[in-house]
Amino acid sequence: MALPFIEIIESLTPDPNVLMWKFADTDKEIKNGAMLTVRESQHAMLLNEGQLADVFPAGRYSLKTENIPVLSRLRGWKYGFESPFKADIYFFNTHQFVNLKWGTPAPVLMTDAVFGQVRIRAFGTYNIRITDVAKFFREYAGTWPRLTITELELQLRDFIAPKFGEVLSLAKVPVVEAAANIPALNEKIQPLIQPYFTDFGVEVTRFTITSITLPEEVLQQYDKVTGMNMVSDMNKFSQYSVANAMDKEGSVLGDGARQGVMLGMMTNMMNQQQAAQNKPTPVEDITERLRKLKSLYEATLITEAEYAAKKEELLKLL
Repeated sequence: MALPFIEIIESLTPDPNVLMWKFADTDKEIKNGAMLTVRESQHAMLLNEGQLADVFPAGRYSLKTENIPVLSRLRGWKYGFESPFKADIYFFNTHQFVNLKWGTPAPVLMTDAVFGQVRIRAFGTYNIRITDVAKFFREYAGTWPRLTITELELQLRDFIAPKFGEVLSLAKVPVVEAAANIPALNEKIQPLIQPYFTDFGVEVTRFTITSITLPEEVLQQYDKVTGMNMVSDMNKFSQYSVANAMDKEGSVLGDGARQGVMLGMMTNMMNQQQAAQNKPTPVEDITERLRKLKSLYEATLITEAEYAAKKEELLKLL
């Protein structure tokens, strides 16, 4: 007994995360003139004997063989246009798939003019949509009966990481800019990474870097340079250092830290002494300096001998 022909072809999206799925034809032939309905955000594709016959965007179509010349060319249609035909039908979701994750499982090596070769890690998100169904099927999907965004995301994750490093090198982005100015870097990266997705028939509608992690040694050097650029007043810097150290209750400064604090204070006092040579020092100013000196002594930031020596120098100015 012959199987009935397929007269109506349509398919609701079985899952919003599905990229592609095969229409369940239960091995039936398609009646010539069958109606195909493709909904918005969908595309349908027909394969005849393993070869792509046609792609249909959203709309309603009458599948007559004279409307699909590729079918006639592939099979010859020796039985005439009124005969039913056999074809595999695939549906595709062409809406945006958003907030997909990418990252560098291993550090990416990039060359920087200042720091030399640096290994960085990066993480972010991206949005994509299928724009060329035929290319996507040929270059990626193949004959999978069902393909979800999860499978694609896992494979693209490994694909994006090396491409991200390659794009950074081509763009000649300084490592400091990469870490400190991510929004500007996002604008540079997206158009440069798009060609790698175009090869799969996919468009990147948004590519975002959410974080870039630099090696600890680079961060330390960057912090030093940034810190020094911020210091325009050594007097304020020394006062900040002392206050910061005094806030740490119960802590004992090491020799290096103590010498650094003392260096700042000594620089401050030397500047004040040099200024004193040009004009008399007000009594109020000397009193305030004595008060600060005593605070340093009570905080154990200077020794008793140092306290006594500096105190004597200040008293001589009265």
